[in-house]
Amino acid sequence: MKQSRTMSMVEAAANVVVGYVLAIATQIVVFPWFGIETGLAEHLTIGLAFVGVSLARGYLLRRLFEAIRMRSAE
Repeated sequence: MKQSRTMSMVEAAANVVVGYVLAIATQIVVFPWFGIETGLAEHLTIGLAFVGVSLARGYLLRRLFEAIRMRSAE
């Protein structure tokens, strides 16, 4: 079964959203251990800085592996 480009993007977006929430929670816990004090707005902004990169990475890797899978199926 082949995964469509749309479903690849949906999967990558879901992965990024879950990762974003986990990253914010991790920052809130870990930053104080290193003496980094920030507010929620800063945590959210830091997390957003990586969302675009994570989304592109997830989508491109999914498409790469789908292309590899399709070539090996021929």
